Amino acid sequence: MHPSAAFRNPDRDLLETLIDQIGFGMVFAQTPDGPRVAHVALLSTGDGAVQFHLSRGNALAKHLAERTALVVVNGPDGYVSPRWYSDPAQVPTWNYVAVHVHGAVSWVHEADAKLAIVRALTDHFERREMKPWSVDDAPADYIQAMLRGIVGVRLSIERIEAQFKLSQNRTEDDRSGIELGLTERGAEGEDVAHLMRVHLPREG
Repeated sequence: MHPSAAFRNPDRDLLETLIDQIGFGMVFAQTPDGPRVAHVALLSTGDGAVQFHLSRGNALAKHLAERTALVVVNGPDGYVSPRWYSDPAQVPTWNYVAVHVHGAVSWVHEADAKLAIVRALTDHFERREMKPWSVDDAPADYIQAMLRGIVGVRLSIERIEAQFKLSQNRTEDDRSGIELGLTERGAEGEDVAHLMRVHLPREG
């Protein structure tokens, strides 16, 4: 992560909330075939772990059990133009939010336990829909066949850290200029501008 301590956020509850809000990340691990990454939907369990599932055909699936892995969850990000600063002696940069979760991985083998993971993930994300879909809406034999094609995974969190690089090292005037520039960019920048307004202290 970025070496500057100014961008670190130690709020564990906030980080786990962010993981659940974003809901998608990358799992990295070293394997005998070299480093591998998988892109997964994931969910905080609320008891110090995150859970997800992988296709049995995924390059990580046969190597991940009992290994230490890194899960990276990327939040909003946005390019910062030098023209938004009050001082012209500047260079471009990037504001972003990212959470890194380190921990030991264990397999979930039992069909009922894998189904519980699938159901928890589905219910969590379907809450965003006007007409939520349920695992029970699919034929039971179809779901059982799908479960045979996946492995359930639980990563016990040993360390969680985050970077909220939101121009904390800039003056109030510079931050105002950056927020305005990001907002004027539209949807692409508004999420980052919103995080700056929420998480950065204001003078006065």
